[in-house]
Amino acid sequence: MNTHPRLIVFDWDGTLADSTAVIKRALQRAAADLGYPVPTDAQAAYIIGMGLQAALAHAIPTLREADLPRLIERYRIHFLSAEEEIVLFDGVRPMLDRLQTHGFDLAIATGKSRRGLDRALDQMGLGSYFVATRCADEGFAKPHPGMLHAIFERTGVAPAQALMIGDTTHDLQLAANAGTPAIGVTYGAHDAALLTTCPSVALVDSVAELAALLHPGDL
Repeated sequence: MNTHPRLIVFDWDGTLADSTAVIKRALQRAAADLGYPVPTDAQAAYIIGMGLQAALAHAIPTLREADLPRLIERYRIHFLSAEEEIVLFDGVRPMLDRLQTHGFDLAIATGKSRRGLDRALDQMGLGSYFVATRCADEGFAKPHPGMLHAIFERTGVAPAQALMIGDTTHDLQLAANAGTPAIGVTYGAHDAALLTTCPSVALVDSVAELAALLHPGDL
């Protein structure tokens, strides 16, 4: 791989955390609660990684503005009721351990809220791995480059010296908009066919394949 990153930025949901099924189910149940057409699995998966308000509006095109607060409330209730089901993908922690041991700075750029990410990092015991994190409710959501720009400003790393890793087109387009190389993972919300519509230096099908690609000797 012809990249030599100083900083590796990960998406959270669907990239490090196996949360896609929980997010899809929470969205579908929230829509049903309010009597809206229930998004298909594909429709629900597509919006993962977007900011919550934009995601809900995209997944339910007929959503009335007045119903948005209630839909957000129902989504959060369903998500939190199943949050304990979410685990890290196999191999994530050893991969992060190795990258940290070899001196790489690690960061997170996520569509989650700040409260949600902090809770997840605390539950997983991963907070100490990341030198910077940026969430959708702290500025522009993906794929606007502002999320990565904020991380670069915080860490002093230039866009070309970083590497973005994510499971959605929103992640890959975020990286492209910021002038940063990206790797797409096909085991999360978006499949390989969808990910190939955006620029990337590689697509990988598992954490094991990602870890092998990120082997310090190869970077």
